[in-house]
Amino acid sequence: MGFGMTELVIILLIVLFLFGPKRIKSIGSELGSAIKGFRTAVTEEEQSKTQDTEAKVIDGQSEEAATSSKSEEHKV
Repeated sequence: MGFGMTELVIILLIVLFLFGPKRIKSIGSELGSAIKGFRTAVTEEEQSKTQDTEAKVIDGQSEEAATSSKSEEHKV
């Protein structure tokens, strides 16, 4: 059910005809910058979680103790 080479070429020609080469170039650069921004945000979020976990362990709490204390706080 995948696309063959012929189908891809036809789709690309239709897209080229509809948008034109200048617009396709700008769409590509916008898409690339959006993907880069998304990757940066995901990486920063992962680093933030890692730093939070490390800070809890340094403070003398294990991650399990910190998690159980949070769930106890929510019960109250």
